[in-house]
Amino acid sequence: MRKFDIKNIKLRKVTVDELSDKMLLINLYATQALTFIIGLAWAFFQGQNILEIFRFQGPPSFLYWAAGLAALVVAFDIGISRWIPDEAKDDGGVNERIFRNRPLWHIALLCAVVSICEELLFRGAIQHAFGPYWTSIVFAAIHVRYLRHWIPTGMVFAISYGLGWLMTFTGTIWAPIFTHFLVDLTMGIIIRYRREEE
Repeated sequence: MRKFDIKNIKLRKVTVDELSDKMLLINLYATQALTFIIGLAWAFFQGQNILEIFRFQGPPSFLYWAAGLAALVVAFDIGISRWIPDEAKDDGGVNERIFRNRPLWHIALLCAVVSICEELLFRGAIQHAFGPYWTSIVFAAIHVRYLRHWIPTGMVFAISYGLGWLMTFTGTIWAPIFTHFLVDLTMGIIIRYRREEE
């Protein structure tokens, strides 16, 4: 029987083009599950009640603020993309691979999973500990595919800060979740149907 030798493990960088569609989805869902678990654990160790974090509070007027912020983010993203070169907004093709051949229901499911998992960790746990500014720095840093260019990194930071402000203003995590969902869904639909027309 061969002994397992950790020194023989070799890591290599893999580009998104080298992944099959199945592996890309497994990776996406696995990282979101890990994000959710870390968010739950962090909130638990902070002494927060998970049910309280996700409880709907007050009237649903937060939906208007969430939709307004989402519209602002999407309009800014579409507007600025006309003036910046393609290489400055390149994410390595990840968003194209995720959305370009996906049915609409699956795009919506992906956006819902990502928005709930990421907002639990960032707005529900990290922001509770460090506030919206430092949370936004961490949020921008984990979106490593954007770090090569300052414009998308700055946009991710600004969007995260807006989501943090929105949660503080509305008092519910559902406002940033809904905004995150709407932004990702809109951009996913644009990528999906723009690719069909080309």
